[in-house]
Order: sequence, then structure tokens, then C-alpha cells
Amino acid sequence: MKTALTIAGSDCSGGAGIQADLKTMTANGVYGMSAITALTAQNTTCVSGILEVTPDFLGMQLDSIFTDIVPDAVKIGMVSSSGLIDMIARKLTEYHARNIVLDPVMVATSGARLISEDAVAALTGQLMPLACVVTPNIPEAEVLTGSAIRSPQDMEHAAAEIAERYGCAVLLKGGHSLSDANDYLCDGSRGEWLRGRRIDNPNTHGTGCTLSSAIAANLAKGYALADAVLRAKQYLSGALAAMLDLGSGSGPMNHAFDLHSEFAGH
Repeated sequence: MKTALTIAGSDCSGGAGIQADLKTMTANGVYGMSAITALTAQNTTCVSGILEVTPDFLGMQLDSIFTDIVPDAVKIGMVSSSGLIDMIARKLTEYHARNIVLDPVMVATSGARLISEDAVAALTGQLMPLACVVTPNIPEAEVLTGSAIRSPQDMEHAAAEIAERYGCAVLLKGGHSLSDANDYLCDGSRGEWLRGRRIDNPNTHGTGCTLSSAIAANLAKGYALADAVLRAKQYLSGALAAMLDLGSGSGPMNHAFDLHSEFAGH
């Protein structure tokens, strides 16, 4: 069985972070491992607290993984401090990690910024150049480019700019009322639209995190990037179409496998 590693935070409710990533990887047929960047106290309604691990302890987790079960792919989710980003970049470089998928979680669905300016600088300067592909949503692409994205043509220009600036492929996700289910994949030399269908399902928070985990799983299995992305989109569409709901009591919860909010509704 192929292997994949998620580097992200833990969600005690099982709806976000490494728990959801591991479920997605398992559902896509790979052996999932985790290096935890933070513990969170959260559920489907709020995040009550975040307790980060130290960079040294994160480094110990990564050493333990790479010296025993070497990942065929790595997914990186929300990492909120420059110290943790420094450690991740150092270890991934040291161990020559392959098939790195970076979900640059910087902006919540509400529009709130999730990480500090120095962490953004560390992420763009150290992690993005290591990535095989980055998967920003439109608000995150606006942060990365410094330009507003208002049309499909703006999406194409932004993806090409990010790919050229950081030397990685870019999957710029639609949504946010623009090219809703259509994503744009650019590897720097060429780009293509990956069409999708909008599914009316209220349990959609965190679909970007799920998508990146599914991409990593398919890269681990040996699929080329475009094929890995298409398979991940098909998986996500199937999950949304299933309309599963864990909800009881106050309101709808997220899909058991993968519809999750990474810390703050990403």
C-alpha cells in the first residue's frame, strides 16, 4: 500500500484537520500518517482553543516518520507560525520529500486572516518552492498575488503568476461565487480548466482541505498531477452528492469522511 503524510492540526470533533485528512486518505486507498502541528478544542460551531506543538517536537514527529515509513506524498494544511514552517521546510528538504501538496490556509471563509504576516512570508518563501502543487482558494490567491480576482480570466492570470513566482504548479479553486465548481490548473507552462458541477449541499465547509488530501493520495498512488486532481475532484463530488449528515441537535454537522473546516471554516 502506498503511503501519505498529513502535516496539520488535530480536531477533537473529528471534522477537521488530521482526522479528516486521514479519513480522506484511507477512503482513497493509501496508508495515512500524521505529524500534528497543534491541538484544537473545536466542534462544528466554534473553535474554543488552539495549543501549538513546539517546532522541536514537530521535528521529532517528522524524523520518526521519515526514518521508518517514508511517505509517497505529503499534504500540508494550516500551519500558523513561522517557527513550525521553518521546521517543516527543513525536514522535508532533509528527507527529500516527494509529491508535496500545500493547501495554503490563510483566509477563512468569512474573509478573516488566519495566520500572521511573518508566517505568510515563511510559507511563501520556504514551503511553496518545495511543493509539487499548491491549492489556494480565490481569497488566498489574492493574498499571494496582491491583486483582486473578479473573473475567470483573473483566475488564469493569478495562477500563472503564482506558478512562475514560486516554481510550483497551482490549482486555483473556484467557489466564492466565481467559477463555482470549476478549478484552474497551471504548471507554469500551460493551464487548463477542470470543470465540475455545483452540488447543492449545505455541508461544504473544508472541501478545499479534503481536495488537497485526495490529491496527495492519488499522487502517492503514482497518478500524474492532472489525473490526481481530476480523481480528487470526482471523489469530492461524490462525497457532496451523497448528502450525508452527521447532524443531531443544534444543526448540521459535516460529512463523516471529509467535509470539514480547518480550524476556522476554510
